[in-house]
Order: sequence, then structure tokens, then C-alpha cells
Amino acid sequence: MLTFKGKEYPCCISLTMGIIGGKWKTVILYHLIGGEKRYNELRKEMPTVTERTLSLQLKKLEEDGIVSRKVYTKKPPLKVEYRLTDLGKTLIPVIQSIAKWGDYAIENYSEKKLFTIQTR
Repeated sequence: MLTFKGKEYPCCISLTMGIIGGKWKTVILYHLIGGEKRYNELRKEMPTVTERTLSLQLKKLEEDGIVSRKVYTKKPPLKVEYRLTDLGKTLIPVIQSIAKWGDYAIENYSEKKLFTIQTR
């Protein structure tokens, strides 16, 4: 058993997927690769995610030490920015590989491509 941040995982893959798995965590991390983003910027880049889901996923990523949250309170309106931590930055090659595989799958195995191949 592996223990990370007080949680136990049966193996290293289980640990990794526990941290970045799910529908939205990797998407959030992908959008943070370029640098910090405000909550509303993330919402615009992911229009189909609900506000509640985005908030919960950001909170989980923060708890796991992958994303940091900085609140600026000097002047209204309140400003909150999210960025990858040093630990989060170690996931960049993983996230980029996932994105690259997605591009490959679309290019080579999308329905349009399969339909074209099958009708020849």
C-alpha cells in the first residue's frame, strides 16, 4: 500500500489516477500549463463544466498539492488565481502526452475517418 497526503492507494497507477483522474481534473491542469488563470478564465475555457464541479475539482487539486490558489483582497472585486505548484508542474509531460494521444485518436480513429476507410 502507498500513502499520499493521508490517503492509501494499492499501487502507483491508483495514486496517479486518484489525483488526476476523472472528467475535469486533467482538463483543468491542461489549461493551467500556460500559467496562472482566474476562475472565470477557466470557466470560459471549459464551458460545459458546471460551476460547482469546477470549484470542487479545483479544491481537490489544491488539497493534493497540485494546484495553488492565491486570493488578492487589496481592492474589490475579490481576485482569485490558480496555478500549478512545483509538484503539479511535474505532471506537465503526463498531461501533454494525454493531449497528444487525443489528437492522434481524432486524426486516425474518428468516426469520419473510419467512415471514409470503410466506404472505400
